[in-house]
Amino acid sequence: MRYILALIGILGSLGVTAHAQTVTNSSLLLATPFADPFSSSSSIVSLSADEALSDSNSTLPFSWDLTVPSAPMPPAAAVTSLPKSLSKISTTTAEPDPSPQVLSVYPTYRWQAYGGFTFFRFYETSRPTVNENTVGANWSIVYYIFRDWIGIDGEMAATHGMQNGHDSWFLFGGGGPRFRWWAPRGTEIWGHFLFGGSHFTPQTAFGPQEAIAYEVGAGIDIGGHNQRWALRFSGDMIGSHYFSTYQFSPKISAGFIFKF
Repeated sequence: MRYILALIGILGSLGVTAHAQTVTNSSLLLATPFADPFSSSSSIVSLSADEALSDSNSTLPFSWDLTVPSAPMPPAAAVTSLPKSLSKISTTTAEPDPSPQVLSVYPTYRWQAYGGFTFFRFYETSRPTVNENTVGANWSIVYYIFRDWIGIDGEMAATHGMQNGHDSWFLFGGGGPRFRWWAPRGTEIWGHFLFGGSHFTPQTAFGPQEAIAYEVGAGIDIGGHNQRWALRFSGDMIGSHYFSTYQFSPKISAGFIFKF
């Protein structure tokens, strides 16, 4: 009986040993976690991507998606047929445009309206010399029609004085051409010739109160070519015919210009 029990025990031991060896050699999941990562003698089991995809009998509980998208490569013929202008990057610097550049824009005013103070010395006769100092105002309007330097000028002047204790008035109105020149620092130098008529009071026994008259003079405008407001100084001579004689009387004026 003892021999039989001993034989059964030996056979059982051999069976357990064989089963343990089979599990150890065929299981990867049990062997890998217990491998020592710091041991040089430990073995790591790995599979390549081709082996994992080609092995239809794999018993792994998971799958790997190893598909990597890639852009299609152009054929060599297409690459070699590119234009030469695209095969290299130009390093030349663009030359500046030689055409003139507009830096600023200024308005151009063709109309000028003027109003100012006037001093007029009226020489009634030359022999004997009889004159009268009068003061008043004059106003004018100019429209430049040709190249901004030839215009049409219209002017009126009214001055008041005293003669032998009586009020005296001298009125002038006329029109004609005006010429101007651009001067440095935004100033304008101009000249004009006006032809029209005049009126003088009081009534005298030496002739009528109206007479043909003309005005010749020049002036300067200060304030800039393109500014709306400017200051004007002018000097003129008015010629008239009263009392059967000719008068040549000076007139000076100063005032402001409005351009539009």
